[in-house]
Amino acid sequence: MRVYVPLTLAGLVQAHKAAELGPGPLTAYAVTPALREWYVSDDIEELEYAALSRAAAASLRLLAGDPTAVPRRVVVAVDVPDADAAVDPDRGLDPGALGEVRLAKAVPLTKAAAVHVDADEAVADIAAAASALGAADLGDDDAQFTVDGAEDHELLWFATQEIPNLIG
Repeated sequence: MRVYVPLTLAGLVQAHKAAELGPGPLTAYAVTPALREWYVSDDIEELEYAALSRAAAASLRLLAGDPTAVPRRVVVAVDVPDADAAVDPDRGLDPGALGEVRLAKAVPLTKAAAVHVDADEAVADIAAAASALGAADLGDDDAQFTVDGAEDHELLWFATQEIPNLIG
């Protein structure tokens, strides 16, 4: 199963040094039954893009929690056995948890298929979105508009061999 692990650039540095994503448990995003039902599509590429988008939103939350972080969303796509990605049955239908899975243990970075990172041009919008996230959560429509603006930026795809260049 392909899962998408949200990180920050600092988290990617740690993962690279440790040669693994972890320690567990890790929150990741995948094509779950609830995500399939919510997205109403049978196209696996569209569903995986939806899971990637959910992970990008989680990465934005990580950035909002660390004002010193470089404002670029980071998502690592990894392949794990289906049994390693558990859906919390109590949160399966929670709209905030669509596609969310838990990985009980660390995942070797060798299992990574790709890394997705914001382009340099997105930094200002991502920083603004991270700053506005708290107000958006409290119902501020202007802040929500700013947060939604982060979704206008597509994450770039990088091969795992390019991680040293991304963090260097």
